[in-house]
Amino acid sequence: MTIATLLVANRGEIACRIFRTCRDLGITTVAVYSDADADALHVREADLAVRLPGSAPADTYLRGDLVVAAALAAGADAVHPGYGFLSENAAFAAAVQDAGLVWVGPPVKAIELMASKTRAKELMAGAGVPLLAPVDPAAATPDDLPLLLKAASGGGGRGMRIVRELDALPGELLAAAAEATSAFGDGEVFAEPYVERGRHVEVQVMADEHDTVWALGTRDCSLQRRHQKVIEEAPAPGLDEALRTRLHDAAVAAARAVGYRGAGTVEFLVSADGRPYFLEMNTRLQVEHPVTEAVFGLDLVALQLRVAEGEPLPAPEPPQPSGHAVEARLYAEDPARDWQPQTGALFTLEVPEGPGLRLDTGYTGGDTIGVHYDPMLAKVIAHAPTRAEALRLLARALERARIHGPVTNRELLVRSLRHPDFAAARLDTGFYDRHLAALTAPGAGDPATAALAAALAEAVRPAPAGSPAPARFGAWRNVPSQPQLKRYRGEPDGTGHEVVYRTGRTGIPEPYEAPGVRVLTAAPDRVTLEVDGVTRHFAVRVHGDRVYVDTADASYTFTALPRFTDPATHTAPGSLLAPMPGTVVRLAEGLAAGAVVEAGQPLIWLEAMKMEHRILAPATGTLTALHAAPGHQVEVGALLAVVQEDPAAAPVPVSVPEETA
Repeated sequence: MTIATLLVANRGEIACRIFRTCRDLGITTVAVYSDADADALHVREADLAVRLPGSAPADTYLRGDLVVAAALAAGADAVHPGYGFLSENAAFAAAVQDAGLVWVGPPVKAIELMASKTRAKELMAGAGVPLLAPVDPAAATPDDLPLLLKAASGGGGRGMRIVRELDALPGELLAAAAEATSAFGDGEVFAEPYVERGRHVEVQVMADEHDTVWALGTRDCSLQRRHQKVIEEAPAPGLDEALRTRLHDAAVAAARAVGYRGAGTVEFLVSADGRPYFLEMNTRLQVEHPVTEAVFGLDLVALQLRVAEGEPLPAPEPPQPSGHAVEARLYAEDPARDWQPQTGALFTLEVPEGPGLRLDTGYTGGDTIGVHYDPMLAKVIAHAPTRAEALRLLARALERARIHGPVTNRELLVRSLRHPDFAAARLDTGFYDRHLAALTAPGAGDPATAALAAALAEAVRPAPAGSPAPARFGAWRNVPSQPQLKRYRGEPDGTGHEVVYRTGRTGIPEPYEAPGVRVLTAAPDRVTLEVDGVTRHFAVRVHGDRVYVDTADASYTFTALPRFTDPATHTAPGSLLAPMPGTVVRLAEGLAAGAVVEAGQPLIWLEAMKMEHRILAPATGTLTALHAAPGHQVEVGALLAVVQEDPAAAPVPVSVPEETA
């Protein structure tokens, strides 16, 4: 049948990306949305939209019955699951088909066979796909270490543990099983050898119901944080032709073994000596599919729809690849602070356009980043004739982007793309374990001059409508004004900046005692300075007390401060503040005011954006106040508790991420 109206059972950038193809094909689009997403971009871009009451995923996007009812209510004749949520849920796929709708995905049986990693490995062994030999945790010896524990169901790093000491194995097994049960409703965990410095390499497959299976090249997804991908590229660099052929053949064999149809990805771990091992098969579209599209000149969503309509793939063999593509995931998170997710108003999201560049996003300037969903803001993709050119193009696009609002990983992405190891394709999944400290260290930029530009822009900014006009004593001054002071706090590092300037006889503000700096122009949104003989431009935008300054090679965020610090803003010693907005999910057993706590003891569990943080006691002492309770919604900086510490106790971090999805 021909699909006329398609409901996308998802949200954010993947829903927007699918809608884009639907518009090109003349297909009417239907969005579903939670209360938290009522004004989201994917809702604004859809032709029709159906509300799923509630905000939490469990009440909305994970309710297959509500999604199917929404499709029927909107008159859709097909459902595309996107990725995540219900995309690999066999029961949901069956429910869609039982309702008389077209399922834009693989057969239910294929989803079922690949849903459990343990069962999938057994099936792949029979198909001749190379595997890591499983390890029985009960019989493990020191020679088996290190081990990797993994949840049999689900992914995203949940239920995953690396075990390097045999004594730690029982406890890690229990923790992994508990986490897997919580995340996926299935506590099955298995163990296999942990491959040090392995690469994550995958093969995109596309199959139709006419016995054609395409292997659409390789992707390298080795740059990961907490087992979640950050930068992906196609083709995977540094693989010899024999290994590429082996990976392609294994991926096709895996697809044929389950009677696959549609888009899927077969993931492998490649050891340092070039041996591949099957990890899993994702029976859906991948987040990183745009790099394959760029290299092969294809629209994978269009092919998914074509296959779902029963049509064959366009040819027995895929087109020839061309060039190299790299994708960076832009997250609202702070890599320097344990990858803490960030929330709040996204004032500006502007990424340069140009040949070879693509932006996939579910946000625009003016949107709000909430606490309920993954913190990915966008994917930026670059395609060029060579890998070096693609890396350069992507790094520069990210560097020139204007992103005003919560802290993001933008600087980390730029530095990663330019890191010597990455540029030389020395890739493995331990990249950030080794290089994170250097990649998040203060940069070589010039925040002091950026703060000066912010102050000069403010000095010429008209007063807001309705504000009292400043006193004026004539239209011309024969002497310069007295020096004015502006104070800023750099974000997120907290560095203080004091700027002194005065207005000259011409009315243009000038830096006070700043040798080597000359003001060329000053406007409320743009300042041009000559710094040591070099002309530099500064774009300035103000949102509340935040000032965003963008230059050709760096971006800065400042908080404008009063001339004198307000003593009321100081918190008492030992105060535990919420590191992010979220929900208090539980407290330590028996926790109450007056309790004695030990340094490093978990006191409060806070959850937001698919990440759980433990708030730890900063030192041994007495809990003198407790303001948190399970179910409470808290804002960033909210006072959760106060610990009066023992002076002899050593301080420890007060917030530690525990798990991600």
